[in-house]
Amino acid sequence: MSKPALTQLHQALRKSFQSLENSQTLWRSVLSECSPLLVSLGNLAEQSRALSNVQISNTPLRIFPDLEERLRFKLLQETDTVLGKLNEKMSSLQSARDAISNQVSAVSQLYEQNADSLDLLTVSERSATAPSIADMLEWLQDAERHYRQQFLRRKALLQTLRADNLSLLESAPKRWESLESSSAEDNITDILCKVSFFMES
Repeated sequence: MSKPALTQLHQALRKSFQSLENSQTLWRSVLSECSPLLVSLGNLAEQSRALSNVQISNTPLRIFPDLEERLRFKLLQETDTVLGKLNEKMSSLQSARDAISNQVSAVSQLYEQNADSLDLLTVSERSATAPSIADMLEWLQDAERHYRQQFLRRKALLQTLRADNLSLLESAPKRWESLESSSAEDNITDILCKVSFFMES
């Protein structure tokens, strides 16, 4: 492979891993902001269920007209607000996913454009400071796949949630948590460690 093409590919790989690092940081930050919102949803659903199980007309609170309707309206309003905030968070997750997807797509395209001038040794050669091009491309594709799948699963979960479906809202925090893939996240952290010298060179 020509030296300029190899240099260009290495630069694109560095840029992709920098983007991956930034995306992972953003992703983790947004997920940590989502957790309390999901807990709030579950709590609001429990309060709505409790309200349905209480006969206000049989309690001292019956002296307040339309109390049940007003409480129910307030709970629905708060639930809609939390769902709105979660949808905003999904936009941030989408930005993280898109950033890494765009970088991986660009570096893969550059690799394919220069594929004819690449020999197997150049692609598979690794050194003390740099993993092989083949390994790095594979790692980036794995990471991109992970974030794409994670985004789609979380988006699908949120699309099932409705302010008037209490059982789905109550189970949302646990279902959201079950989507966690700590092994995949750990792999991405490992990858970023493996390329740390390469990034600085």
